[in-house]
Amino acid sequence: MTTKTRRITMERFFRAPMEDVWDLWTTKEGIESWWGPEGFRVEVRKLDLRVGGQLLYDMIAANPETIAFMKEAGMPTSHPASITFTEVTPHRRLAYDHAADFIPGVASYNVATLVELFDDPKGVRMVLSFDAMHNDEWTERASMGWASELGKLEKLINSPDLNLTR
Repeated sequence: MTTKTRRITMERFFRAPMEDVWDLWTTKEGIESWWGPEGFRVEVRKLDLRVGGQLLYDMIAANPETIAFMKEAGMPTSHPASITFTEVTPHRRLAYDHAADFIPGVASYNVATLVELFDDPKGVRMVLSFDAMHNDEWTERASMGWASELGKLEKLINSPDLNLTR
């Protein structure tokens, strides 16, 4: 018997060109500018944007409160993370499996994630969906993390300093 994995879906609208939104999801500079919930930053070590390619990065606690929280939770303040791309359709879809290998006492497993981008006369509609985690607490943590990250992305896109379009 197979069980259907529960999916979490979040939507955002960005008043920005498709190229900028795509670049923020798919370039080293873009990813490093917003990935990671508040209190974290990332450093991309490898980015091979193709089906079967990987994104390897370090998730790093970036402020004293976050460092203290991670230590208290028994988790490292910096850890390597890996994503394997399962679909890359430029300016439309980005799908990947993210290795959840950082949870104390839980065997590593993959979280399937899908980012869909839709043209709109006023910008880009983004739909993000991802697998629920192994339990409700971690699913809530993942949801809160994504909400924080997408807030950072929205703030960056609305920044007058953003200039990615070629």
